[in-house]
Amino acid sequence: MAKKTLLNAKDIHIILHRLACQLIENHTDFSNTVLIGLQPRGIFLANRLIQILQKNYDISNIKLGQLDITFYRDDFRRREEPLEASDTDIDFIVEDKKVVFIDDVLYSGRSIRAALTAIQSFGRPKSIELLVLIDRRFSRHLPIQPDYKGRQVDVINSEKVIVSWQENDKKDAVYIISDN
Repeated sequence: MAKKTLLNAKDIHIILHRLACQLIENHTDFSNTVLIGLQPRGIFLANRLIQILQKNYDISNIKLGQLDITFYRDDFRRREEPLEASDTDIDFIVEDKKVVFIDDVLYSGRSIRAALTAIQSFGRPKSIELLVLIDRRFSRHLPIQPDYKGRQVDVINSEKVIVSWQENDKKDAVYIISDN
């Protein structure tokens, strides 16, 4: 199994600051915007972005939620092992708000489709945008594209893109894993 480093900690640091600046350009003071990290791995990216926006840009009124999409997925009954749901924590109204979904890797688009369905339980957003750290652009099953992306990568379907976060994996890095 071959493991290639796509992004190291310094690369991720730079990308996160760029993504934070792009969010500020489009949402200014975040008074009508909410950020929603998709469980489980989008939460790490969402929390990191919130820290940057608060610490480096003095934006303090950002609403952050966590959305579990497990039972909204179109494949949750097709798996042999039972899926374990994560927490959903959205303690604010999304009605008529600008929602930014945050996830680590955009692959087939099915997770985002599930998130679009799941968010309806919390109201009807004014708009929804998508921010991802990694966009696997040639792997899409659905016509879903990110509004903000850290890095676009072209990998074949047998390759995996793995994001490691300091908070969970003791190191910030993005790897491409192949079976060769």
